[in-house]
Amino acid sequence: MSSILLAFAVSLTPLKVMLDWFPNADHVPLYVAQQKGFFEDEGLQVEFQVPANPADPLKLTAAGKVDVAINYQPEVIIARSEGLDVVSIGVLVEHPLTTILFLKDSGIQSPKDLEGKKIGFAVPHLQEILFRAFADYNGIQKYELINVGFNITPSLLTHKVDAVIGAYRNYEKNELELEGKPAGFFALEENGIPDFYELVFITNSKTLNAKKSVLQGFLRAVQRAIDFCRTHPEEALQLYFQANPDVRKDLDRKAFEDTLPLYAHQQVQDAEIWKRFTDFAVQYKLVERRPEGPFYVNLLAE
Repeated sequence: MSSILLAFAVSLTPLKVMLDWFPNADHVPLYVAQQKGFFEDEGLQVEFQVPANPADPLKLTAAGKVDVAINYQPEVIIARSEGLDVVSIGVLVEHPLTTILFLKDSGIQSPKDLEGKKIGFAVPHLQEILFRAFADYNGIQKYELINVGFNITPSLLTHKVDAVIGAYRNYEKNELELEGKPAGFFALEENGIPDFYELVFITNSKTLNAKKSVLQGFLRAVQRAIDFCRTHPEEALQLYFQANPDVRKDLDRKAFEDTLPLYAHQQVQDAEIWKRFTDFAVQYKLVERRPEGPFYVNLLAE
């Protein structure tokens, strides 16, 4: 390596970023930013980390073990109510991916058709409450909730449940259809649940204060990559495949196509989106006490 390149490499600021789960189509913009050098353009050397379990991103971010993590807006509100030091600094996916999924051959056509049905859920408490709110909105009075863990598609295929809340419109739906089982879904934000940011970037207050300019550079690179995905979707997908050669490409291609319209259009978060879902969380006792803000900061609006 030449002295010039070595000096450039040394000058990059390291940034540890934890994904919400294993690499998937939700993360295409991140790998685009890495593969296209957008992070380097901002003076960053970004290291992606995969959590050992879904609770790690929140806990490790609050503890300062990682600089940034991907998480979910509802989980951030819950975490704040429990006193965890986490704050959202930006958005990756700006609308819910979480849906209520069902097989089309089940005869379910409208939310009211879930009356008397068995409903699976993957995440206790949160998704149980989300379904209760969905049921209230749609006048569903009788149903049975069953914890299926992450066995979402098997529980539908074996008719253990009639529908599942917690399935993603970009993944489980496509997974079923690739198996020859057409699926339908009810969008939560169209059925009584306030619209929310599916995936946000979080940090803690210490990191926010110490690395503000670094985090601003990170967000600029991410939004640049999202914009690239929209203008060059096939190239973006191939860059993701190059970085993750072992993923299931047929599924991730379909998932990427469904996620593309839902990636963030800007890195300025909407106060009303945070307020409405916080009010909902308090109303339906998703949190024991109203959490204190700030839940988010708009670093690129300053």
